[in-house]
Amino acid sequence: MKQLQQSLKSGQTEIVDIPVPRCGDGEISIQSRCSLISAGTERMLIEFGKAGILGKARQQPDKVRQVIEKARTDGVVSTIKTIQSKLNTSIPMGYSNVGVVHSVGTNVQGYNIGDRVVSNGSHAEMVVVPQNLVAHIPDKVSDENASFAIVAAIALQGVRLADVKLGERVAVIGLGLIGLLTVQTLRAQGCQVIGLDFDSSKLTIAESYGAEVIDLAAVDNAVDQVMSFSSDQGVDAVILTTATDSDEPIQSAARMSRKRGRIILVGTAGLNFSRDDFYKKELSFQVSCSYGPGRYDQLYEQGQDYPFGYVRWTEQRNFEAVLQLMAEGKIDPSNLLTHRFPFEQAVDAYTMLGNKDSAKIGLLLEYPSDIAAIDTTSTIICNTSEKVINDSPKITFIGAGNYASDVLIPAFRSAGAKLHGIASRHGLSATNAAHKFGFVEVSSDISAQIKGAADAIVITTQHDSHANLVMESLWAGKHVFVEKPLCLNQDELDEIKKTLSQRDQQSLLMVGFNRRFAPLVKKMKSLLQGQNNPKSFIYTINAGIVPPDHWTQDKDKGGGRIIGEACHFVDLLRFLANSPIKHIVNTGMTSNTKDTVTLTLGFADGSIGTIHYFANGHRAIPKERLEVFIAGKTLHLDNFRKLRGYGWQGFSSVSNWSQDKGQSACAQAFLSALKEGGPAPIPLAEIIEVTQQTLNAVSINS
Repeated sequence: MKQLQQSLKSGQTEIVDIPVPRCGDGEISIQSRCSLISAGTERMLIEFGKAGILGKARQQPDKVRQVIEKARTDGVVSTIKTIQSKLNTSIPMGYSNVGVVHSVGTNVQGYNIGDRVVSNGSHAEMVVVPQNLVAHIPDKVSDENASFAIVAAIALQGVRLADVKLGERVAVIGLGLIGLLTVQTLRAQGCQVIGLDFDSSKLTIAESYGAEVIDLAAVDNAVDQVMSFSSDQGVDAVILTTATDSDEPIQSAARMSRKRGRIILVGTAGLNFSRDDFYKKELSFQVSCSYGPGRYDQLYEQGQDYPFGYVRWTEQRNFEAVLQLMAEGKIDPSNLLTHRFPFEQAVDAYTMLGNKDSAKIGLLLEYPSDIAAIDTTSTIICNTSEKVINDSPKITFIGAGNYASDVLIPAFRSAGAKLHGIASRHGLSATNAAHKFGFVEVSSDISAQIKGAADAIVITTQHDSHANLVMESLWAGKHVFVEKPLCLNQDELDEIKKTLSQRDQQSLLMVGFNRRFAPLVKKMKSLLQGQNNPKSFIYTINAGIVPPDHWTQDKDKGGGRIIGEACHFVDLLRFLANSPIKHIVNTGMTSNTKDTVTLTLGFADGSIGTIHYFANGHRAIPKERLEVFIAGKTLHLDNFRKLRGYGWQGFSSVSNWSQDKGQSACAQAFLSALKEGGPAPIPLAEIIEVTQQTLNAVSINS
């Protein structure tokens, strides 16, 4: 099937062939009929992409500060590689899709094959969307009008936040697509509306909706005219649907508001305003978040609805409300549609979008109505011949997220792996990775790839899928490399051990505990070799804050940060101690912060270790510091860039130009073991032990 994407580096849009996406739990597969290009929002994305490095930096000053801090802690070379990787990313375009249900995943209720629906799906022939971001289209609403529903929900959410009442006077600054839909929504609410814009054609449309208008290109003082509109009392509310970095809109909004008026920012604008204006009038200011409650909440958008009695209006309920207003004729977006394009001409539509001289508000992409016209295969061949690299094994990647594309795939490629297949359920990220790194085939059928021609499977998916994918790969007779963690709970670990014991053919199983392969860690290991005295370890990790609603913090999806990440550090101490872990104690903060803890380890040889995993430090401090004390000597490893020794004969320090946490060496060790049939780079018993002890550490504090 075909999908539209944009390069973040160049801003170029292109249609690419990707495998048809697969439905997961709580998801709906939709065959697209049409999708709306939002002129304002999507033009901003194009302009950002086309901007140079300095232009991008000016638009994202917060990101610039993060880059500077990363360069200080991780080194310039590592930082440059990260920036280049981010800019080489392509993103799907579009968020307002109309189509018919093609298939439904498990636990989906209320939707059947053939239902006509809207969703925030992208510009693609087929989309897969969580059910909370889908809504039925009433029979009275055409596909074309329904394509405006998602954008109209953004307008509706702004109106809800403005809390307008029947008869109130409201100013709408910026009459683009969202602004004009805001005018219609306010009129349906019984408000008196005045619209402000520089474009006379948009002002004419606003007038047709019953609004008074002000041509900002033709007047010297728009605020005075708004005050006249409001009988010199000031408007009850101002809704800003602008797309600018100028401070003028919010400054004008404050001056035209009545005492205790409300100002809602739906679009973008500069936020340098006079405190005096807001103070004297006791004005309220709020930023509206997209479609409404649930937006950017991963739990909601993945299917966990908010209780109706407590959260009356959610993203999905706003979609439904807008469609109902359309069915009743209270919102009619038909005259906002200015251009239609067959989907295969989508690039032409975006070329027009970038031309500021052409009048456009809503641009519609139209898709083939016959499913037979869409390539619904789940696997696409990217290279007709596989490059032979000595006798290296064939590798298939399951998962194509940031870590896979930025770190692991380059590591395996540089180690000489034959990159055979790559799979992801929704296809686009895997397709981009396949073309970038030279995989033979790309697929959305994960099981088929596991059973395919590869010798080994590399698993880089969300943590909750690791255990099942590991076992499926083992039963398929494949060697397995799984990015940490191996699993999330005791039951999964027991099942993995059972699978390993039941299989006649022994496959190599390795977890990506890469730190033990880092060059400076190997140097530490060599210095500690032959030292028979017990060791004391102090490992401090400045982990940084991850929002509590992020999937990694979810016990069922990510396992939490101790299982999901701290297992790395447990493994490194186990490696350096070269002795089994006898016990582990978890001491957490009394504030119930589960990602700021100290783990205390005791080893069979009498060594001890503490892992300080802290999320409450400053991000400018290097992330990792490891100190080892033994028999009057000390080693100090600073963020995998510099190792210092105190009291060691013939050794004082060694440095790397850039941070090296051992990912490439880890991949190389795995491939070498497969090629040579040698022992596992990490003994299976140690993998099981580290996983078990990490699970124990979490269960202690549960």
